[in-house]
Amino acid sequence: MKAIDLRSDTVTHPTPAMREAMYRAEVGDDVYREDPTVNRLEQMAAQRLGKEAALFVVSGTMANLVALLTHCGRGDEVILGDRSHTYMFEQGGMAALGGITPWPIPNQPDGTLRPEDIAGAIRGDNVHFPRTRLLCLENTHNMCNGAPLTAEYTAQVASLIHGRGLRVHLDGARIFNAAAALGVDARELVREADSVMFCLSKGLCAPVGSLLCGDADFIAEARRARKIIGGGMRQAGILAAAGIVALEQMTGRVAEDHARAKRLAEGLAQIPGIAVTPPASNILYFQLTDETTKTQEEIVSGLAERGILLLGRLEGRFRAVTHYWIDDAGVEKTIQAMRAIM
Repeated sequence: MKAIDLRSDTVTHPTPAMREAMYRAEVGDDVYREDPTVNRLEQMAAQRLGKEAALFVVSGTMANLVALLTHCGRGDEVILGDRSHTYMFEQGGMAALGGITPWPIPNQPDGTLRPEDIAGAIRGDNVHFPRTRLLCLENTHNMCNGAPLTAEYTAQVASLIHGRGLRVHLDGARIFNAAAALGVDARELVREADSVMFCLSKGLCAPVGSLLCGDADFIAEARRARKIIGGGMRQAGILAAAGIVALEQMTGRVAEDHARAKRLAEGLAQIPGIAVTPPASNILYFQLTDETTKTQEEIVSGLAERGILLLGRLEGRFRAVTHYWIDDAGVEKTIQAMRAIM
């Protein structure tokens, strides 16, 4: 029985078109800038987000780390959300490998950071303090119910940051989901960011890779940072070929995943003992109410016995993420299975 895997949109397998493109990919040594397929992917990514240049890396975590290493020096400080992926789930790489200090401030329920909190976290020029160099935002925001940040909000906080001589990096792992949720072009959401990364290997179905985008000088330095952490690749066109298909064929269909997340939320909300947070994109969070004696572990294991995989997360919440390989029948089966377990 094929599992209905709702744990993440990272579980997506490459589509048949991607496998064909990978098989036929023209390749070269990317460290020498001689892989034509990687070069094409980077050009496409930069154009799609309205930036001058882009850099292909193996993961979103690497893309964020490379951006931080490029924007900041040892002893510098980064302002970011206390529920951001970079702060919570990237093993403190900025500090461990870059000597960069995080200053976490509260994420609001919609994933934003309050401008007054941002302003209050910017250090003055004082020998006792690290230098504030960078603000990091996340769009869509994973831990804040997959919420998208609007172009207007990003422009507002970017104006604040740029006015203080600092820069903005956007963790846009699911930026095309944000664009679909808001009904805008992704370029609008990243226009005021100095750098932005997005993942190919989440809802876009590519097996490996993320792109870091910015101006040409920034990407030139980022290429050096990628090399020093072991990210220089050789015949990477085999991977980049799937990314090209992702940009050509997958970015325009992610709204289908949002619709299925909404249907799943509606179905679960009708089951006594379950409280659902309405999804804004393809990430759905729900939790058990006091009227049930079921445990998180019982729910996860009961679903697994029925061929359905999802995550029990922090704070007693469950996360289900819809993606290309979750169809309408899978959503309905999940609702029926949860009703039976409860």
